[in-house]
Amino acid sequence: MQKIISILLLLACLFLLVLPVRGLISTGENIRLEMTKCPVDSGDKVLRMTAGKLDVHVAAATPASMYAKAYCVMDTESGRVLLSKNSDQKMPMASTTKIMTCILALESGKLDEFIPVSTYAASMPDVQLNIREGEKYRLKDMLYSLMLESHNDTAVAIAEYLGGSVKKFAELMNQKATELGCTSTHFVTPNGLDDQEHYTTAKELCIIASYAIQNESFLKIIQTPQYRFQEKSGNREFLVSNHDAFLQQYKGAIGIKTGFTGNAGYCFCGAASRNGRTLVSSVLACGWPPNRSYKWSDTGKLMDYGFQGFKTCTIPEPDEAIYLPVQNGQKSYVSVSKVSNNNEQVQMPLKADDVIEIKKTLPEVLSAPVREGDIVGTQDLMLNGIQIKSVPMIAEESVRPMDISYVFSHLLRQIMLQ
Repeated sequence: MQKIISILLLLACLFLLVLPVRGLISTGENIRLEMTKCPVDSGDKVLRMTAGKLDVHVAAATPASMYAKAYCVMDTESGRVLLSKNSDQKMPMASTTKIMTCILALESGKLDEFIPVSTYAASMPDVQLNIREGEKYRLKDMLYSLMLESHNDTAVAIAEYLGGSVKKFAELMNQKATELGCTSTHFVTPNGLDDQEHYTTAKELCIIASYAIQNESFLKIIQTPQYRFQEKSGNREFLVSNHDAFLQQYKGAIGIKTGFTGNAGYCFCGAASRNGRTLVSSVLACGWPPNRSYKWSDTGKLMDYGFQGFKTCTIPEPDEAIYLPVQNGQKSYVSVSKVSNNNEQVQMPLKADDVIEIKKTLPEVLSAPVREGDIVGTQDLMLNGIQIKSVPMIAEESVRPMDISYVFSHLLRQIMLQ
């Protein structure tokens, strides 16, 4: 009987203890939801603005009467495509291929080595330097032949020396294209002669060119008016001249590379700099003989559009405090911020009607435990609906889950305050 009474007394005590605890849990949405004390935010939040609010009032009309079947003009600093047509369509690119051949040669570290000429290299069709089997030429010299006069035999000699064969060199070209993010480019030859499996897109040709012009040696080659060199024995001497008319026709022109085959038509990949901005452009299938001037006309229009119709500015990204509610935590909310980095500010060429969105994607509520540094969402920068930057948002502090110890200590404080 005494045991029964003891058990009943114990149960009564537990019941009396549970009542205030339940009251605590029900009323404290005061423990957890001290939300009236802080600005709680949650869910997707979007800040929208037009470039006009950033003092961008420039714009340019889309060029009329373009001849190219596919074209693209790109800002090299941001990678933004400013204007394009059929820019993702796979197309032959003729001798603009030699941009990749040249950059691989420059990065090989073998510029002072002499490369032998094979029977196969010497047999390439025009345009030729007319090198002969058994001759040897310094690799550095051959790059001027490759880029200034677009010699096909030179390209093959370079490919065989650096890759061991044309096929293996093409594998190196494709590997480099992949590294640059080109998913619709495939090389078969180092010179761009027609092949059904040899293609790129107007956009990806701009990506390759943007990479190439970061190399000072590449820039020196493509801007050289004339270059004289000899075969290793000294028995033959050559003078090659730059045939890139864009260099003289357009203010700020950097040049790059022309191309033509019967299948590809006239092609050109160009670059120009003005007022601290550099643009690259490409035109593919830009007419056939006798219309070789179409590529210069189209390129000039693309460059004018890019320089005149856009203003580069810094896009502000708000960094106000965000608080998220926490369920079953020893604190009712947690502060959240975006991860800071050295490239926090985005500079982008904008035109007046561009729409900028800064979108915070966050959950409605978090559940304890929350650890400091936990990624809880993202802040995305959108331009005309396209994501150009995404930054993780992290918890700035830890929130431990409620436990019996916490509940009873809070209960004790409540009793002492009464």
